[in-house]
Amino acid sequence: MSHLAKHGLTLTAPVAFLIGENGSGKSSIIEAIADACGINSAGGKAGTKYASTGPATPLGEVIETELTTTGLRLLHGPRTKRRAFFFRAETLFNLAQNVSGRHGFWEEDLTEQSHGEGFITVLERMVSGPGLYLMDEPEAALSFQSCLSLVGLMNRVARQGGQIICATHSPILASLPAAQILELGDHGIRTSEWDKLQLIDHWRRFLAKPHFYLRYALDEDTN
Repeated sequence: MSHLAKHGLTLTAPVAFLIGENGSGKSSIIEAIADACGINSAGGKAGTKYASTGPATPLGEVIETELTTTGLRLLHGPRTKRRAFFFRAETLFNLAQNVSGRHGFWEEDLTEQSHGEGFITVLERMVSGPGLYLMDEPEAALSFQSCLSLVGLMNRVARQGGQIICATHSPILASLPAAQILELGDHGIRTSEWDKLQLIDHWRRFLAKPHFYLRYALDEDTN
């Protein structure tokens, strides 16, 4: 996070992806943005409190945001007109226990749907039109086809004037044309192109010769 403290983070496209290994800080940044924008960092809508509400994250307590006039209105205007949602895969079903069926959320009972169907239900209901939409690994329960559907949803929201910031490990989501890609690692945070990502390089190599990777994962003799 020292890179963020020193250089900040400038978003240059309607959709921005944070890409990096586990522990690189993707989720911490998303959570901090949520805190700074008045969204529960455990997931949910701006300006609404739930049983799971906790204290702000350490980074969220100190991060500062520079918002457009429209952004300020969507995040801090009248509560009924605020348009911001944090889709956090890790805590989604805990959130659902508190808000399913409430006005402004979704009517469906997620416990009656598959894991992936529940994700799609929430995404389609809560991510639409102008607003700020934060996502932390939304692909966690999605199939290949469902990931493609989410790419289409992201593209529609961008065209409608929305802003999406998404932490992901998905090469499918990150392939969205014209998206800003920020790669996190030992180098800090740097802008990258999809086909230059280490993530994409690993997937290409694995799909071409999976046994080269599996022999280490399965502790096979490499001699």
